[in-house]
Formats: sequence, C-alpha cells, structure tokens
Amino acid sequence: MRLTFIGAAQEVTGSCFLVETEGLRFLVDCGMRQGGREARARNLQPWPFAPRDIHFVLLTHAHIDHSGLLPRLCAQGFRGPVYTTTATADLLTVMLLDSAFIQESDWTRAQRDRGRGRRPPGPVAELLYTVAQAQACLAQIEGVAYDSDVQPHPTLRCRFRDAGHILGSAIVELWLTEAGRTRKLVFSGDLGQPGRPIVRDPTPIEQADLLVVESTYGNRLHRPLQQTIDELATVIEDTLRRRRGNIIIPAFALGRTQELLFLLTDLRRQGRLPPMQVFVDSPMADKVTTITAHHPEFLDDETREMLSGRRQLPEGLSLRFTQSVEESMALNRLKAGAIIVAASGMCDAGRIKHHLRHNLGRPECAVVIIGFQAEGTLGRRLVDGEKHVRLFGEEITVRASVHTIGGLSAHADRDALLGWLGGFTAAPQRTFVVHGEATTACGFAETITDRLGWRAEAPEPGSHVDL
Repeated sequence: MRLTFIGAAQEVTGSCFLVETEGLRFLVDCGMRQGGREARARNLQPWPFAPRDIHFVLLTHAHIDHSGLLPRLCAQGFRGPVYTTTATADLLTVMLLDSAFIQESDWTRAQRDRGRGRRPPGPVAELLYTVAQAQACLAQIEGVAYDSDVQPHPTLRCRFRDAGHILGSAIVELWLTEAGRTRKLVFSGDLGQPGRPIVRDPTPIEQADLLVVESTYGNRLHRPLQQTIDELATVIEDTLRRRRGNIIIPAFALGRTQELLFLLTDLRRQGRLPPMQVFVDSPMADKVTTITAHHPEFLDDETREMLSGRRQLPEGLSLRFTQSVEESMALNRLKAGAIIVAASGMCDAGRIKHHLRHNLGRPECAVVIIGFQAEGTLGRRLVDGEKHVRLFGEEITVRASVHTIGGLSAHADRDALLGWLGGFTAAPQRTFVVHGEATTACGFAETITDRLGWRAEAPEPGSHVDL
C-alpha cells in the first residue's frame, strides 16, 4: 500500500493524494493550486499518473483548491465516479462551472494581450479546461449521505463525516484491505472552528492506523468570535459613519459569504451598525446561498430562518445580490455607504479585482480580509502591507485601510486542531500533516509530537510512503 502526496504538501492549496494497492488506484481530492503565475504553471503540469488508471476519486469538499482540477482529470481520461457528500455534489454544479468560466476568460484575455504585443501574466499556451469539460465532468459526481457506508471497490469501504468547515465538507474514513489485512486511513479534509454559525462542529474520530490532517492555521490561534464580531462592527462603524467611505470584502462565495451575511444581519438587528447597503457582487454566491437553503438539515435554526426568507431583514439594512456585469460596474460609481462583498476570496480573480481598483486608492475606504490568503496572491500582498499593487496593468497606491479579521476563518486554529486530534483514543501509527505552508506544517507536526506524543511528520511535495 502506497500513499503519494501530490498536492497540499508543505503548501495550502492543490489538495491531491494518491492511494495505491495491488489492483487499485484512487485519489482523495483533486484540487487546483492557487497563488499567482507559479500556481497556474503547476496546474498545467502533467499528472504523475495516467488519469485513465484511476478507479475513483473521494472528494472532501467543494472548495476549488480541493476540487478544481476534476474537469482536467476527466478531460484527460479519468472515467470513474467521484464520491462526495450530497451537498458537495450540488455545490460542484456551481463551483466547477464558475472556475471553468474564469479559466476561459483569463485564457482569452491573455491571448488577446499577446496578440497586442503585451506580455501575458503566466502560461497561455494551454487552456486548463473549458466550461464544456466542466459540464461533462459533473456527470461523474455521485452524492452520498453523511455517515453512510460506501463501497467503491471490493477491498475498500469508506464513510464521509461532517468536517464543520463549509456546507457538505467531510472527513473521509477509509477501511482498506490488502493481503488479508485491513487498515483504517483517515483524511481530515479541512476542519472547521467549533462553535461557529451556519455549519455544525467537526465530527470526532476515535481511531486510525494512518491519519492525514490539515494545518492551515496550525501555528496560530483565532481571536475569540465575540472579539472578532466587535472588531468587524468597529471597522464598519468607523468607515461608513465617520470616514464616509466604502468597505470592500473579498469573500469566498462558498462559506464565508453566507456567514458574513448572517453576522451583518445580526449586528444591525442589535442596533450596533449604522444603516447600510450591502451588495453581494457574485452570481455564484447567490447560487451557493440558494443551495445552502436547500440543505436545512445541516444548519442551525437561525440560519434556516434567515436563508429561507422567513425572518425579515432588520430596518436599515439593504441587501442586494447583483447578477449582470452592468450591475457590477454600477457599484464602482458608489463613493460612500456601501459594503461590497465579492469573490474571489484571495483577490486573484473575479469581480473583486474591479472593486479594489476603484477603492484601494481612497483613504476613506477600507478593505476587510476575512479568509486565508495563500502565498503569491494579491490578498496576501495586501495583508503583508504592500503599498503599491498592480491591477489590470495599472499601478495603484494602497491608501485604503486594510483589516484582517482572522476570527472569521472557516479553518480550525491550532488549539481546535489539537482538540479534534484529542478525540482519538489511541495514537495513529503514522500522522501526516498537510495543508499548511512549509513552516506551519512542519511546526504543527512538532506540536503534535510534543503535545500528544504521536509520530507526526510534514511530507515533502511529491513524496510517497509505503505502508
């Protein structure tokens, strides 16, 4: 039995793990790398296996860094099923088509720029995949219920458990038999922070022979939720009432946008925020919010009421989902009083880049970062304090204030990760720490060893272990 760490090894994005036994090869996740030109080039590299030889894929959740290369895998010969939760299967109908639209748009723009003699930003010789290929890929998705057993192969039984990260996110438990011996493998996927609105807490797991666990925030603690909410309220009050500017919030259309709307509604209802106009400038976020409302079994009572429309918005809060390009462009004429929430969450694609272009240079405005920003992304550069950024070929001086509200992250922090690991009744024989930048993953592996006494390591990219 062999496990190969194709992606998310000493990096946060590109989740992809290959498991091989005699006569069986399958993937856990098939994610896209995110983070600028280097990531785009790596997404175009050949697979370290033949896609046609993969029997099936087990998918932890719908975020693009876990699912985004599925259309490319299918287009290059993979013909098997992709097993995931029912909610994730629904979300992929939106996520993968949106990703494909971005791929086509960026590729077309790069080709046009090259034709005009301008140097395109990154590789343009090959399109990653098309909308048609993403649409065809959806036929291979098979949704399964949480906590039910699935047997994709005579030697394998698996179960999806709630990871508490976003709607449909899952921890994957595998029981794999080879040469008469059954071993249990557990892939944490992305784990959520306990006690958060919208989704439930991560499911405790008690036993594994081999564990692959994420470490995105394995080197830090989130600010307590109430302090986070207080900070968000202060930024909004200061920007809208005193400075009289706009607030731009890059948000992942899946997960962060829905939680943010929940908090803004609650704060206005409590009278803690001034009257405000909230624009969600993301057709994908609108669709994801609708899908979220269609899965009330995974939501708390307040969230069900809000998303179903049974609970009215408080007075003084205007909420609008924009759809067309014309509606999006009209938002750039607003000079004050608007909260504009737009994708992508790392500022590297989509409509958020246009809103940053029109507001970053204005000292009365604010940019609020509420999610993880990978190395190489525009969002990371803003968080790191860069004073000059380039958008659509134009250099912009950053005069708006930039605020990182880390407590709204969908990922478990260090102590929450250790708390989840503490649910195991015995140490796994081996623990592999993934989904963290190199220093974070290696440091969290050391923390596991020091705190829990387990054998833990952060595998290098492309490495494999024989079990």
